[in-house]
Amino acid sequence: MADTEQRRGATTSTGRVTTRPSTVTVRAMHELFITGEVDATYLGTSVRPVVAQSWQRSLAVGVDPDLHGARPAEAVTAIARLRETHPLAPALPVIRRLLVDDAIDSGVVVAVSAADGTLLWVEGDPTACRKAEAMNFVPGADWSERGAGTNAPGTALAVDREVQIRGSEHFSRIVQPWSCTAAPVHDPTTGALLGAIDLTGADQVASPQTLALVRATAVAVENHLALLRVAGIGARPAARKPHLVVLGGDRPRWVTTDSYGHLQATHLTGRHADILVLLSRHPEGLSADHLAVLLDDKDLDVVTVRAEMSRLRKVIGAEHLGSRPYRLLAPITSDIGEVFDALDAGDVEGALNRYTGPLLTQSMSPAVARLRTQLSATLREAVLAESSQGRVDLLRRWLELPEGRDDRDGWQALRDRSGLNAVARARAGGHLAGLDFELG
Repeated sequence: MADTEQRRGATTSTGRVTTRPSTVTVRAMHELFITGEVDATYLGTSVRPVVAQSWQRSLAVGVDPDLHGARPAEAVTAIARLRETHPLAPALPVIRRLLVDDAIDSGVVVAVSAADGTLLWVEGDPTACRKAEAMNFVPGADWSERGAGTNAPGTALAVDREVQIRGSEHFSRIVQPWSCTAAPVHDPTTGALLGAIDLTGADQVASPQTLALVRATAVAVENHLALLRVAGIGARPAARKPHLVVLGGDRPRWVTTDSYGHLQATHLTGRHADILVLLSRHPEGLSADHLAVLLDDKDLDVVTVRAEMSRLRKVIGAEHLGSRPYRLLAPITSDIGEVFDALDAGDVEGALNRYTGPLLTQSMSPAVARLRTQLSATLREAVLAESSQGRVDLLRRWLELPEGRDDRDGWQALRDRSGLNAVARARAGGHLAGLDFELG
């Protein structure tokens, strides 16, 4: 991008004309910021607030400004499946009609991303598309702020509104010859973020006219999806989140839904189940060293952890696991998470309904053992508290569980509960006698 000033007048409510910072000023502030000579508070009017805040987020997650394009997303190996099942797929003809057809010979690239920043489709001017490949602006690449720093599609997803990023406002230097405009797209029924539509090209792409065009396209896509849903044709509901089953005596499982809504369960090894439980409880991610200590505080090395992560990607799909740090790339559900959520909401009965037994009883991981104890003890205390308020049914259900059978205090609380019939009281007393005999 040329070092000429990009000053476009904007009239305020008082009639005064303001100007945007010049490219030279923004580039200079970018260099000072990434070298640590100034912080975000010093950027002031030299950099737009939306850009300054994005630079802060990019720096905080460790994006390298000299990164040679965005990191490939873990989903790159499954991009065809993502395209087929993604909720924006039915609206692709609308995007092509409104944007791609006119971009073919205009030096502009049109991109559609998923909500996590993974590029799904990249089309438009063939020459521009080839140039964009040099910075890995290709299907399957991660263009979230975490993956590529400040950029229009990634930042639009981060702030959930349309964004224009001009030249030197990009965090990564390799992207600074480009300008881009992007707008998020939402599910017309739930309002959930589905992805973003982006135009990338030369300076003219960051114009008010382009912003209006991209915004209008996003609205058209949302309306199209709504019409398809009403008509019951062409539109697929968003796929259910993967579900992790790790409670009780059954073998741990990874449950997913195919494009036809059919459930598919994949059995997991104990180590893989341990890893997924720990990653689900640490959404910020874990380094290989930290994960090794959580899995085994004595004998496990980083090389073994990396090998296990490589195997796990093959089992559940590379699109679900990120690295550096190791993390889940999209939210999942789990039976342990559902129990904790119910307890947090004060729904003890709901928690008990979802609790089928202890967490991964065969696991040797100290972190999993601690989590197992935490969950069991929290549920037990909540049940005892509810039973003191008259919910004897919950106490009975707890005592029928494997860990409840040896819960002496629980059985004594049941025996001493008023309103218990003679048979139930006798059974509780007999169970107590058996426990006392076993314990000496």
